[in-house]
Amino acid sequence: WPGIVSIQVTLENGTWHMCSGALIHPQWAVTVAQCFRGDGAISVYKVVIGATDLAQPGPKAELRHIQRVLKHQSYVEATARNNIALVELDQPVECSDYIQLGCVPDSSLESCHSPSVCPCPPSPSSSPCHPEVCLCPPAAPDPSLLAQGDIGGPLICKDHVGDYFWLVGLASWGKGCTGEKRPGVFTSTQHFRGWIQVQLGLVSSNP
Repeated sequence: WPGIVSIQVTLENGTWHMCSGALIHPQWAVTVAQCFRGDGAISVYKVVIGATDLAQPGPKAELRHIQRVLKHQSYVEATARNNIALVELDQPVECSDYIQLGCVPDSSLESCHSPSVCPCPPSPSSSPCHPEVCLCPPAAPDPSLLAQGDIGGPLICKDHVGDYFWLVGLASWGKGCTGEKRPGVFTSTQHFRGWIQVQLGLVSSNP
């Protein structure tokens, strides 16, 4: 999917893919807050956009440094509640066949087609699932589902009416790789659409 980005960190032993995210504006990507633990310097991070292979990103890939990280003000690391963050790039990118913007749905989107999503069993009231989306894998684990290294990556679904796709979730957490009876949990971008718009200055924060 051309809207996905790789958030990478440079350490003493090299540069590594840390999380994924989705481009939603030429200068902004959305991911999960847990990608940025503590208050470490953002200078160690970079974002790769438009790569089809991280080992060999290719001539169409773009590299940007991070100017700002905006974590949700009510994010709770211990429970992963409100697990969402916005990443401001130091320079905007231009859209191409390899770089596209993800569309965050508003409240009017009630259903769309994503073949691996199904209802989850009822969760206890203490579960951090709400208002997130639970992803329940089929009986035979599909390697394309949530795995380690996918945190922050987009959950995309196809609109029932138009021939386009919606960015409906961000990979939030799971116990190892998803599989039977081990659902992955996704942060609902639809639920946080208002927060995203306020942070990007698209709407006023006043009621």
